[in-house]
Amino acid sequence: MLTPAAPASYRSAPASGAPSVSRDWLATFGSRELAGLGAQAIEANYDLEAAAARVAQADALAGVAASALYPQLSASADAARSLNPGTLRRRDGPFEASLGNRFGAGLSASYVLDFWGRNRAGAQAAAQTALASRFDYETLSVATLASLANAYFQLAVAQDRLALLRDNVRIAERVLAAIRARVEVGTANALDLAQQESVLANLRANAPGYEQQAEQARNLVALVAGQAPRAREVRGAPLRSLALPAVRAGLPSQLLFRRPDVAAAEARLESAKANVAAARAAFLPTIALTSGGGLESAALRNLLRPEALALSLAAGLTQPIFDGYNLEAQLANQRARRDELLAAYARAIASALTDVENALVAVRKSAETERLRAVAVAAARRAYDITQERLREGTVDIVILLNTQTTLFAAQDAAALARYQRLLAQVSLYQALGGGFERAPAAIVEAAQ
Repeated sequence: MLTPAAPASYRSAPASGAPSVSRDWLATFGSRELAGLGAQAIEANYDLEAAAARVAQADALAGVAASALYPQLSASADAARSLNPGTLRRRDGPFEASLGNRFGAGLSASYVLDFWGRNRAGAQAAAQTALASRFDYETLSVATLASLANAYFQLAVAQDRLALLRDNVRIAERVLAAIRARVEVGTANALDLAQQESVLANLRANAPGYEQQAEQARNLVALVAGQAPRAREVRGAPLRSLALPAVRAGLPSQLLFRRPDVAAAEARLESAKANVAAARAAFLPTIALTSGGGLESAALRNLLRPEALALSLAAGLTQPIFDGYNLEAQLANQRARRDELLAAYARAIASALTDVENALVAVRKSAETERLRAVAVAAARRAYDITQERLREGTVDIVILLNTQTTLFAAQDAAALARYQRLLAQVSLYQALGGGFERAPAAIVEAAQ
């Protein structure tokens, strides 16, 4: 199985290289509050703290695996006093028990010759696993900032929609007052009045939902930033005050070094390849060297005399012959695991390229949608202004008035949602491009044989 080749360019972007996006990409939206929340999230987010602990665990396990490459040295000291029964020394009495002492101190060393590279392969596998955990942390970091931005924009759109709703309520109240005046002079009837009252009541009924969305989004922002809701006051920002930065996608080949999830998949594949090498080496003999030395004496005062010295040196070789096909099964398992991770690595590359393509399409189409929504709002505003003028002249039909109000309110709300979707698309593009992560180009991972 071969890994997918990166195309020469993206469908929705020019074929030109570009530097990686800034790690401080939240600041490009022009909100100091959002940028500050991002810095706080990196420091205090609960999921990131757990991921950092997992990195520390993986580093520790890598140290455990690497310890097999070094000699093992240990020291010992002992003292013993024993009562020996007299019946062990004589067949016939009298029997006299005797007391005996023994004192000792020593050092022992052992070393397994890594002649076939088994221990080194195990250490390399653990080191690559630890590296993958670091890349996992980077992936989670980018995802955390994206979640924070999305929640912040959710708060912004809820506040904007609520502000539009309140403006529309004031407009509907003025229209209602005008219709009441017409009813009093007989140019409108009770049905006209009731219909406008229904429009106003429906507008007011939407307010609690928008307020709920705003409060829940505010709470979510605080949570992602690692704070309790009341511990951090989040003001939010109007959608129109937020910038829409231009982002260059670069070349697809550059993406392979800018996506931490791809880097993590590659590190896990390298770890699996090392495990296969270790499983192969397990079939070969193990050569171990051991040595020991120390001092022994029946009396403590003689323990440091030269005559108390004891030394030993040994070498051993162990060759597996038959173990019920255990080693064969372990090798097959490691090979299957390697093949699984090779497929995961290939999928990570394909998914990364797909994410960028989808984000580029979303950015382009959401910008087009926002432009068309703005045209719709402008047309609805003109229609409503004309209707208002004719209402004052007494020549407008109430049905037309109701329709123009509803159309204007709906167009304004849709325009706010279009702006929100455009901001979300921008976040998805930053995330798809790796969120500022970049590593030095490494050798291309070859397909496992």
